[in-house]
Amino acid sequence: MFRVSRALLLLAGVVVRVLLIPAYRSTDFEVHRNWLAITHSLPVSRWYLEDTSEWTLDYPPLFAWFEWLLAKPAALFDPLMLRVDNLNYASHSTILFQRLSVIVTDFVLYGAVIWHTHHEAKVRGSPTSRSVVILALAVFNAGQIMIDNVHFQYNGFLLGVFMLSLSCFVQGRHVAGTIVFSILVNLKHLYANVAPVFAVYLIRHHCLHMRDNGSYQVFWRRLGVLVTAAGFVCTVSLGPFIALGQLSQVFQRLFPFGRGLCHAYW
Repeated sequence: MFRVSRALLLLAGVVVRVLLIPAYRSTDFEVHRNWLAITHSLPVSRWYLEDTSEWTLDYPPLFAWFEWLLAKPAALFDPLMLRVDNLNYASHSTILFQRLSVIVTDFVLYGAVIWHTHHEAKVRGSPTSRSVVILALAVFNAGQIMIDNVHFQYNGFLLGVFMLSLSCFVQGRHVAGTIVFSILVNLKHLYANVAPVFAVYLIRHHCLHMRDNGSYQVFWRRLGVLVTAAGFVCTVSLGPFIALGQLSQVFQRLFPFGRGLCHAYW
């Protein structure tokens, strides 16, 4: 019964979002179309140098690879959207594809919510109906619908990755949670502001043990594993640009103090 309820919720959420396909869209629509074009049409060495459009690539490398992956099916809808010089291009096929890409990647959030609530029900004995209510709140989050499915962004996908990392920590899967959170930061660096909180939590609950006399024992090996896991993800993400000698250029794009930290000129 509850599986049917979840399926109906997801179906209803998709229907609502499909009905919003023709709705208003912000400049972020063109931002992401341009990023599709950059990652599809240019070699990696040009990704963080390309500036034909004012909407230059300024997300971390893993998000750039996410756009590169989306560009593969995008070419089947309308290859013209993948031309770097085709500024402000918005054919019906382009709009359809980009809207659908948000709808599909939102399922990362729904999957994370289902996984977490299933664990909660199993461990804490929470009623199954509670998981359906929580899923409904995620599916019909008006703010997320307005920002992602009207304005146009991929926050549902990113929140899903964030939720996965939180769920890993709750379940005591600290290394897995560290890996997932590191992937998240390399998708959108704004989430780095959560890193100090997670670091304190991991040190206290994974790397320290309070002895009977009140002193703490440090598990250095565990700390080393966490640092290695986070470092590995960052190396995979930034490694190609380090090899190209473009690390400073990437960071200039991620933290554009000269342009202004908001994604617009001021």
